[in-house]
Amino acid sequence: MEPSQVAIIGSGLIGRSWAMVFAAGGFKVKLYDIAQQQLMSALENIRQQVKEMEKLGVLKGALSADQQLALISVCTDLKAAVEGATFIQISLKVLVLYLIFYDCFYNKLLHLVMRPKECTPENLELKKKIFGQLDLIVDDNVILSSSTSCLLPSKLFTGLKHVKQCIVSHPVNPPYFVPLVEIVPHPETDPSTTERTYALMKKIGQSPVKLSREIEGFVLNRLQYAVISEAWRLVGEGVISPTDLDLVMSDGLGMRYAFIGPLETMHLNAEGVSNYCERYAEGMRLVLNTFGPVPEFSGETAQKVNQALSEKIPVVPKALDARRKWRDECLTGLAKLKTQMKSD
Repeated sequence: MEPSQVAIIGSGLIGRSWAMVFAAGGFKVKLYDIAQQQLMSALENIRQQVKEMEKLGVLKGALSADQQLALISVCTDLKAAVEGATFIQISLKVLVLYLIFYDCFYNKLLHLVMRPKECTPENLELKKKIFGQLDLIVDDNVILSSSTSCLLPSKLFTGLKHVKQCIVSHPVNPPYFVPLVEIVPHPETDPSTTERTYALMKKIGQSPVKLSREIEGFVLNRLQYAVISEAWRLVGEGVISPTDLDLVMSDGLGMRYAFIGPLETMHLNAEGVSNYCERYAEGMRLVLNTFGPVPEFSGETAQKVNQALSEKIPVVPKALDARRKWRDECLTGLAKLKTQMKSD
């Protein structure tokens, strides 16, 4: 069953971006949050972004900005928000101040008060409670999907009545500009849930990848942390400055990896992967054996990296927001270029 309506639980940065992505794909979207003021702010933010992207000629989808905005509505009642939806995306990564429970259908409905500008590690118990409440509401056709970047499906979904319909759809921040979505099943997730989620992500213009099983960090963060770990060691050992280290990626590996991955790079940098391994396996092993233990990410190196980056981008809201805006503009341009290249 292909959904024509989706529900987004949480109207923070990721929730807003999901709403925009689904609306661009022509789906009706109900955006849920506990606070009406937060929802109004989210709607205005979405409106500004969609209008600006239309003006710049980088709006996703075949619909106009006004048509996409007309597909998005907001709701402060969880039962009403998910009614009629066959795909529900939970996008909560926030500082929880306190929980409010009140008597409702079947059981007690979980509400939470949030400060969306603050971010803490994901709260497993909170998310389990949210999925537990949704488990009481949904029918057997609904897919329950989490945006979590680090919580394993087995920790999130085990024990739910609808566990076969539960899955992780982990986007890359910001999802509107970076289309990758990691689809990670629970051990009991029905294969049809995985396939339906994959097809849906393709339909709305994302680039989904399917993991055959759960693993700590999924795939994107495992690769990202491997790069960060070695970057940290090289700076800590004084081999290279923090700013030059970032340049190695942005003007070196990053340019290549924006279009092809490390395995295709191997394939093209020799006469195929087998030839690459014949040529470079010994050298790769030699280098890899010099890698040290996992860094602590603290102490003198942390101070050194922080000082260098703070000189480049002061740690004040105005400077950080300006740099993030510049980053998103770059990502928009890159996304537009990649789309044009694929269509050629």
